[in-house]
Amino acid sequence: MRIVIAGCGEVGSHLAKLLSREDQDITVIDEDRSRLAVLDANYNLLTVQGRPTSFNDLRRAGVERCDLFIAVTPFETRNVVACSIAKSLGAAKTVARVDNYEFMDTANSDYFASIGVDELIYPEYLAALEILAALDHNWSRHWFELHDGQLILVGVKLRGDAPLVGVQLKELGRKTHDFHVAAIKRHNETIIPGGNDHLELDDIVYFMTTPGHVDDIVPLCGKTKRQIRDVIIMGANRIAIQLYRMGRDRFRFKIVDPDKELCLKISERCPDALVINADPRDIDTMRDAGISDTDAFVAITDASESNILTCLTAKEFGVIKTVAEVENLQFVSQAEGLNIGTVINKKLLASARIFQMLLDSDTSNSKCLAMADAEVAEIVARDRSKITSAPVKDLRLSRDMTIAGLIRDGVGQLVSGNTLIQPGDRVVVFTLGGAIHKTERLFK
Repeated sequence: MRIVIAGCGEVGSHLAKLLSREDQDITVIDEDRSRLAVLDANYNLLTVQGRPTSFNDLRRAGVERCDLFIAVTPFETRNVVACSIAKSLGAAKTVARVDNYEFMDTANSDYFASIGVDELIYPEYLAALEILAALDHNWSRHWFELHDGQLILVGVKLRGDAPLVGVQLKELGRKTHDFHVAAIKRHNETIIPGGNDHLELDDIVYFMTTPGHVDDIVPLCGKTKRQIRDVIIMGANRIAIQLYRMGRDRFRFKIVDPDKELCLKISERCPDALVINADPRDIDTMRDAGISDTDAFVAITDASESNILTCLTAKEFGVIKTVAEVENLQFVSQAEGLNIGTVINKKLLASARIFQMLLDSDTSNSKCLAMADAEVAEIVARDRSKITSAPVKDLRLSRDMTIAGLIRDGVGQLVSGNTLIQPGDRVVVFTLGGAIHKTERLFK
C-alpha cells in the first residue's frame, strides 16, 4: 500500500516509524529538513521537503498514486486543506488530524466528504474515551471491546495474593475456564505466551473473554471492583473538556491547573466542574483539593514526568484509580511498570485508528488497538484463505502472534487449538509490533 504522511511532528514521525516496519510504501512530506533527515537515516521510507498545502510539492510526494493520505501537522486547517488537495490530485483515501470536536459531529461528515476529507482523527477525543473506560473498569490497566462488546480484551496487573501468580499456562488448559491469556507484559517486554510460560507477580496479563465471564477474572488477579464517583483532573486542556462532556452525568469533576487564564476558560466550558487555580504538584494544594477523599486522579498535562509523579503521589493518598497521559513514547513501557494504574498515549491511540483503516477499507469490519510494542486486530477471514484451511493447532502460526477469539454470526467465542475458523469469522489476533500486516496475509 502506498501511504503519504503530511507532517513530521510527533504523531507523523511515530506513524512513519510504525508503518515503515509493515512493508508499506511510505513517503513523508514536511518543510523541516532536519526532522526528515532523522527518518531518512533510520527507517525504510522516502521523504520530501515541501509544504503539505502545495499542489506541486504533493505531486512530488506522489499523492496521485497513493492509497492513503494522512495529514497530521499541528494545524487542523492545514490538514483539512492538504487532504482536499490530495483528494483532487487522485489520493484514494484521506485522513486529517483535527483539534475541534465540532468537526467530529456526524451531521458535518457530508461537508468534509464534499471537500475530499474521508476520515477525521481527534486524538483528544480518543484519549477521553480511553480514560472513561479506565474509570468504568478501574480494576484493569487496559480495556478494549470488540464487535459491540461481544469480545473483551482486558489487561490486568497481578497482585501478590492473586491465585494466578505462579500458574503455568498449560495447567490452565487442563481446567475449565472462560478466558484466553493472549499476552503478558513483563519488565517492559511483551510476550506472546506458550503452554510452558508461567504467570509472575506484577505481570500485566492480557485476557480475552466474553462479557458474561469478565467478573470471573477480577478475583483471579487479586483485584476488587470499586465505584468511581469523584475525579480530580490535573490539566485544563482539551482532553479535560472532552472528559467532562462525556462523563459529567456519571462523575463529579474537579479540574486543577496553575494557569489562571486556562482555568477561567475551562470554567466556562465545564460549568458543573469545580475549577481550582493552583499547582497540583504541590502536596498541600492536593490536600486542600480533597485528594484523600477522591476516587480517581487523572493527570493529563503536557509534562509526562509530572503526570507520572503526581499519580504516584495520589496512590500514596489512597486514590483508587489513577490515569497518566505519557506522551513520551520511551516512557510508556517504564510507566506501565509503576504503580500508577492506566497509561495513555495519544500517538498510540491515533496509530490504532489508522491501523484500523489499513486492515480493511471498510473500517466497520476491523478494529485495532496499538500499544507500545504490540497490536490487537479484528480481521475478517476470507473465503479460501490460509487461516480457514485447518484447525488452529495445525496452522503452524508464528510465535509472534496468537488467535484469542472470534465473532461468528454476531456472537463472540474463544478459540482453542481445535477451532476451525470459517470464512466470514471476525478473528481477534494479538501480535508483536511490526507483524500485523504479515498476519493479515493469512486472512486473504
